[in-house]
Amino acid sequence: MSLETRAVLTAVLAAVVAVAGYLGVLPLAGVSAALVLVLAVGWPALAGLPFSPGAGAVVGLGGIGSVAAVTFTAEQPYLQHMALVFAGAVVLAFVNELLRRDGRLRLVESVSGTVAGTVLAVCVTGWVATARIDGGKELVVAGAVALALGSAAVALRGRAWLVYLITLAVATGGGALVGWALPGVQLVAGVVLGVGVGILVAAMHALFDRFPALARTLPSLAVVVLPVTVSGVLVYVAGRVFAA
Repeated sequence: MSLETRAVLTAVLAAVVAVAGYLGVLPLAGVSAALVLVLAVGWPALAGLPFSPGAGAVVGLGGIGSVAAVTFTAEQPYLQHMALVFAGAVVLAFVNELLRRDGRLRLVESVSGTVAGTVLAVCVTGWVATARIDGGKELVVAGAVALALGSAAVALRGRAWLVYLITLAVATGGGALVGWALPGVQLVAGVVLGVGVGILVAAMHALFDRFPALARTLPSLAVVVLPVTVSGVLVYVAGRVFAA
């Protein structure tokens, strides 16, 4: 899958998150769970884990369980039960190794890779938690718009440092525009979200773009959804800070 295709798909997914966040918590939770499933399918191949079925199951269960916990927690902080789900996923990562029948080669890499994938999947709960706070829907839209624009900009051809600067500028401009246009988002919050998302998109592009595994479909899908899942944490942190 080419860089341009991955960038367009990431931008489309970010737009879907924006629409789902505007519609409500449950649609956003459904989109978040779908993102987790895609990541769970593609992450083991991207990370080169030796036991893909088990690792994917752990990532999927940990991510979807966290989304459910954040969605149905009755009172703030909405992430309070997520830690329990993640702890259970870590235990499952070790159970996954016990189920292996291949001599458990590369044991450390397998456990650490599975846990890392679960962390990345759990990050998506930030979108849902943000949508549940006061003014959170507008923050979700601001973060998702910044992510969509930044993801589209990173596909530009040129010197890497220039492309990254353009990505940062476009994402910041998108966040600032939504922050100015929507009454529930402060302009400063939109700018901060745009800067954070722009840095994240550029960093992930620099990290994953040259992975040989991206010649295959499943790892490419994981790279497509990663910026969307990880951005959830940035949006939630910004929302909590500016709400305070």
